Order: sequence, then C-alpha cells, then structure tokens
Amino acid sequence: MAWKSKCKITVLKKDYYQDLADQYLSNPQVGPCARFEEGQEFIVDKENYLTMLDGKFCAEAWDAISHYVYAALQGGSIMHGWSKDEKVMITCCNDGIRPVIFKLERIDEE
Repeated sequence: MAWKSKCKITVLKKDYYQDLADQYLSNPQVGPCARFEEGQEFIVDKENYLTMLDGKFCAEAWDAISHYVYAALQGGSIMHGWSKDEKVMITCCNDGIRPVIFKLERIDEE
C-alpha cells in the first residue's frame, strides 16, 4: 500500500432534529451526538488508519467516511471537481437524527 499523505478530520458541526427523534426514536431525549465535539481534530496516517475504531472514533461515522480518508492517504483527490480544493471534503456520519459534519483534508508529506 503506497501511503503518500495524511488526513486531518475536523468536526465542524453537530446537529439534532428533535422532531425526528420524537417521531422515530425509542428514547427521543437522546440529544446530539455525545461522541464528538465541534472543533475536535484527528490526524489519520498509515500507523492508525486500521485502528481508528479502538475507542478513538465512532464506528458508524468511521464506516461513513473511511473510504474518503483512505483515498486521501493514497494521495488521491477527495472531491475533484466538486470542492473548491480537491484536497478538502465536507461529509457527515450516517445518523439522520443527530448528524455530525466533518471536514476531511489531505495533508501531503514533503
């Protein structure tokens, strides 16, 4: 595996939709995601990519974004033609009631 870069993950925003929670959750008072905080940052490299789930990252969120992180680690474009900067992507976890918005940034090694 040719690891060319690192990937910085920044938690940009946490949302919570009480109306959806009231309608669909067994515990509608669960509130916003308690796992992440806005401004929180993670640096992913070849050393920790396969161990991000060792208590460092939500499994559902990692499942939603890990393939983009992998592309960044390989030096690839995360969102060529979509983002202003192909090294940057805005994405989110797959929790529709309390989503967490992440910024992924490819960090090229010198």
